[in-house]
Amino acid sequence: MASDPKTATRWRRLRLVIVGLTIAVLLLSVPASLQYARERGGFYLFSPQFLEDIPKRLTGPGRFRLVMQPLLAVILGIRGGLADARAGRPPYLYGVLFHRELRRELMRETLATVAILLLMGILLDSLFQWLILGSSFPGAALVVGPVLIVTPYTLARGLTNRLCRKTPL
Repeated sequence: MASDPKTATRWRRLRLVIVGLTIAVLLLSVPASLQYARERGGFYLFSPQFLEDIPKRLTGPGRFRLVMQPLLAVILGIRGGLADARAGRPPYLYGVLFHRELRRELMRETLATVAILLLMGILLDSLFQWLILGSSFPGAALVVGPVLIVTPYTLARGLTNRLCRKTPL
């Protein structure tokens, strides 16, 4: 990510702070999730209430992140797709699923690229659940946050690679 040792140290510290905040917020969410499960006989993530609350996420105070996070993921995916095309690698998802020798490298590269974005997605989803719903559920945050990042990243990276291979670089 950064060739300068000071910059690399700053990124490492930032990542540790975000990891710590994300873990803290998720841990603080556990009591409400357990109370919900006890009172309603199941976890929020697998309930009809989860599906009913999705429109609230689209119109509430967190709607800006529903644009910003996927947009950043698409930008990172395009960058990764261009690198894949230059290196002659197959489209991202195809490479992960069907090229055993590339799978580990592609997954490691993806995690390094989107780690902070993924953590921010989980953290923001937890915080906006509190703002919008009045409580936070860790299972939902662990699903919704990454979906907003992984899906657009994977699609953008694969499509960019495909488009670049069809046209001369």
